[in-house]
Amino acid sequence: MSNYPDPRSKSARLHERAKAVLPGGNTRSSIFLSPYPIYAQSGQGCRVTDVDGVERIDFLNNYTTLIHGHAHPAIEEAVLRQLRRGASFAHPTESEIELAELLCSRVRSFEQVRFTNSGTEAVMQAIKAARAFTGRTKIAKCEGCYHGTYDWSEVSLDTAPDNWGEEPASQVHARGAPPSVAEEVVVIPYNDIERAESILDRHAGELAAVIVDPLPQRAGLIAASDAFLTRLRSFTKGRNILLILDEVIAFRLGFHGAQSALGVEPDLTTLGKIIGGGLPVGALAGTRRIMDMFDPSSGRAPVPHAGTFNANPLTMAGGLTAMRMLTQEAFERLNTLGERVRRELRRALNTAGINGMVTGMGSLFMIHLDESPQGGYRAIQISRARDKAFGWLFQYLLNHGIIINAQGMGSLSTVMTESDVDRLPETLLAGLRAMPKELLSPA
Repeated sequence: MSNYPDPRSKSARLHERAKAVLPGGNTRSSIFLSPYPIYAQSGQGCRVTDVDGVERIDFLNNYTTLIHGHAHPAIEEAVLRQLRRGASFAHPTESEIELAELLCSRVRSFEQVRFTNSGTEAVMQAIKAARAFTGRTKIAKCEGCYHGTYDWSEVSLDTAPDNWGEEPASQVHARGAPPSVAEEVVVIPYNDIERAESILDRHAGELAAVIVDPLPQRAGLIAASDAFLTRLRSFTKGRNILLILDEVIAFRLGFHGAQSALGVEPDLTTLGKIIGGGLPVGALAGTRRIMDMFDPSSGRAPVPHAGTFNANPLTMAGGLTAMRMLTQEAFERLNTLGERVRRELRRALNTAGINGMVTGMGSLFMIHLDESPQGGYRAIQISRARDKAFGWLFQYLLNHGIIINAQGMGSLSTVMTESDVDRLPETLLAGLRAMPKELLSPA
């Protein structure tokens, strides 16, 4: 058990140092934590030890990336073996072919792959490819959904009630982004196909692509409905608009990815997280006709795409090993653990008398202390009481050996046992019983 926050801790002191040389002491907004983040010292299996010597079970896994946990011996050996040969070259290596072949063998819509260094870059290139292929410039996305830190994909990422209208508005996210960015993005409501289709229809002749995350965290980690995905696929195909499926996180849903699990076949898919074995990675996969937009063999490619560390051999070696270990059987076991943790988390909420929800699929879960996710992104934004209560609960979990994210989202890794997984609902129930009751009162 720890005592976070503790101004005397080494993490607190490190954060003070960091503030002198990093803006806000931070290089990654998603892990910012007030009054200070917990600094990691090491990770082994499904556990992380911080710089103060406190060990916790890691249910966040670097935001779903570490599907085999920390320092897996097979991945470690593959990366070290490649490091001894060389960390990077101004040449391709065989491992990028092997990883691309593996990905293409698993997913029917993958005919070719282009590697990047992050999911953000994969989305950037997907949008560029869609524009080049269709000759149109506008894209459409769902309100409140995250697709990386690209001006166009960030539009309407965190709109607030005071600027909501009947239809989602296109609003730039980062200060200083040109207003023209918003003019090039059509925003639709997630999982509301009738309203979404009505909006899309008015812009159909201008749209290059519709991008959708089939399991977006910011919309409650609720899967896109069959009707939503089926109608989007039909609408886009009938109007020569590309459908981009963002599987940067959702690719971990199964052996054939989220598109197989949810029954949709997109034109392009963006990837990241688990395909890099814990190293920086992103990828774009799709049909050969569209991926030809990156082909430089006949001269300047329609979409030039360089990158010093694209398909770097360390990532390719680690990713290839990680993906080879993700067999059908490994996914079945992992997803069974996912069903177990969601079931037991729901039981913990019910036992504590909390009218909440647990959402997610496969090895992903999200804890909600009310039923707001049923209303999607906007309902979640309105739910201030849950946010206040969960802030307290998040800190309780940290102090009792559990790592999830501050919004209640987490993921499992293949190295976890049933005993490891059961620690989360047990600790959640203890925390709910210890929580001051006034925190659960409406704000």
